[in-house]
Amino acid sequence: MQTQKVHFEKEKETMLITLYGRAMESQSKDPIIRDTAAEEAIQRIDYNFNNLKMSNYQIHNIGARAKVFDDWAEEYLTKNPEAIVLYLGCGLDSRVFRIDPPASVEWFEVDFPETIELRKQLFPKRTKYHMIGSSVTEEAWLDQIPSDNHALILAEGLLYYLTEDEVKILIKRLVNHFPEGQMIFDAFGPFGLRMHRFIQSQKNNSAISAAGARFKWGLNNPHELEEWMPQVKLITELSAADMPDIKKMSWSMRQIISLMNRIPQIRRSAMMLRYQF
Repeated sequence: MQTQKVHFEKEKETMLITLYGRAMESQSKDPIIRDTAAEEAIQRIDYNFNNLKMSNYQIHNIGARAKVFDDWAEEYLTKNPEAIVLYLGCGLDSRVFRIDPPASVEWFEVDFPETIELRKQLFPKRTKYHMIGSSVTEEAWLDQIPSDNHALILAEGLLYYLTEDEVKILIKRLVNHFPEGQMIFDAFGPFGLRMHRFIQSQKNNSAISAAGARFKWGLNNPHELEEWMPQVKLITELSAADMPDIKKMSWSMRQIISLMNRIPQIRRSAMMLRYQF
């Protein structure tokens, strides 16, 4: 397989950040996740990952967050082994290879066409594994997804790049498309959005700023989705301090996160959310 040159701009480049973070975490002495597909992928991409200037905390945080999503997905598929999985804004995440779902699961991934083309060159084919090249805000791609089965919808690292109207329209279309299922995504609260915009204004060398990403949408309260759609119910709200694998971070970082977690406004600055519909 030939080395691929990557020239993504702004938020599309952030997928390299999380790919590299998972690969580095996987190679650590006591990894939170094992992601051999990510390790192999970064060897095939012609990109100077050192420019991302990622700290150990960022790497561990990426691994811990991915582990939460992996665990929730595995829990759902254990109970629903014939479900549809719909992964929106999949980027270069190799979750399908980490989880390795049973052959009875139909797995769909949606992202920009150039991202899907790169995925096809980096990752192997699988049975019942489908990739669709489209912006998630377009309408036509959903016609390719079966609507007669319960579904697990994943949207890690996606929705805060959309406007509130785009998020509302997308979630309503998804909930109305399937008879039932679960929806898992991460979101920022008002404090998290303000912090991100402050970092952007400083033009520092953090990984997210280096990619020029801009966050647009956040949640004041996770129960807001229940107000949009009565058929949606919040199951789990998890903050950074609640992640099970936070224990693998440094003592000083654990103390900082613990202190921040005592302030409700900061606690909800970044959330991992699971809904039933």
